[in-house]
Amino acid sequence: MNRIMIAGAFLLLYSTTSFSQHQPSKYSGQETRQIKSLSEVEVQGYLKGHGLGFAKAAELNHYPGPKHVLDLTEPLTLTEQQIEQTREIFRVMQKKATALGSAYIDKERELDRLFAQAIVDSLALKEVVFELGRLRSSIRLAHLSAHLQMKQVLSPAQVNHYDKLRGYLDNTSHKTQHHE
Repeated sequence: MNRIMIAGAFLLLYSTTSFSQHQPSKYSGQETRQIKSLSEVEVQGYLKGHGLGFAKAAELNHYPGPKHVLDLTEPLTLTEQQIEQTREIFRVMQKKATALGSAYIDKERELDRLFAQAIVDSLALKEVVFELGRLRSSIRLAHLSAHLQMKQVLSPAQVNHYDKLRGYLDNTSHKTQHHE
């Protein structure tokens, strides 16, 4: 009997304290965004072909990114050939990521519009969401592919030095595998 009374008292206390206190949503303020689901930083990142963390799996596993390699040209002692290869990898990645990012933003605008105008239905929702997934995957592939290519351009010592410069390794030696 006591357990039932304690459980009932707990439920009564929980229901009166948690449901009666109004807690603003963590989304509060975002309803004024041009695209509700994306911050302006995210929108600009997609439109400019920025990484946005898409290649983190590569970056943190010893596959350098072309933009950062170009930023570290001197400390990595890149050869002219490596610089040209890196620039081309970056150019191709940037072109793909920017075009795909623009399409992604357009599709997010469409999704937002469907809900804002209350004209969304199951079929339209499914089509837009699936296309958003395809575009996002393609953007990620563009970034990851560039990291994969960079592994072929740099020597193992340069990859190791890159990791140290980026703060991924301590001062102890660390061997990375170089795949041809």
